[in-house]
Amino acid sequence: MKMFQSRPARRRRRSEAGFTLVEMLVVITIIGLIMALVGPRVLNYLGESKSKAAKIQIESFSSALDLYYLDLGRYPSSNEGLAALTRSNNAPGWNGPYLRGGVVPNDPWGHGYIYRAPGQRAPYDIISLGSDGQEGGSGTAADITSAAR
Repeated sequence: MKMFQSRPARRRRRSEAGFTLVEMLVVITIIGLIMALVGPRVLNYLGESKSKAAKIQIESFSSALDLYYLDLGRYPSSNEGLAALTRSNNAPGWNGPYLRGGVVPNDPWGHGYIYRAPGQRAPYDIISLGSDGQEGGSGTAADITSAAR
């Protein structure tokens, strides 16, 4: 008789294994609430880090432009652009490329930097258009510019 009693007990244990639908819904709801609270903060940090990366790249361009100025006695024109830092224009004194890798990188959002010489308040302006890729904007879409000298 013991055989008949153990079989139903085994069947009952097998059917009780796993999670119920209610338990799974509770877990999914908790995960959703955590993501709703943490997600915006993580995205904000990501936007801030891209802005900081653009500022660092602009400072790197400024240093390269200063070396270019020391070697040639002038900054590249707007027509020459930042590409003048990577390729020779056969001018005497050019000791480039002034940027590592010989390539002008895009900003962290994948847009090219804008170089203007002369600048509004400095010999040149270097501008990243931010996340929206258009001049102007505010917040994470704001333009990032080189500091006035």
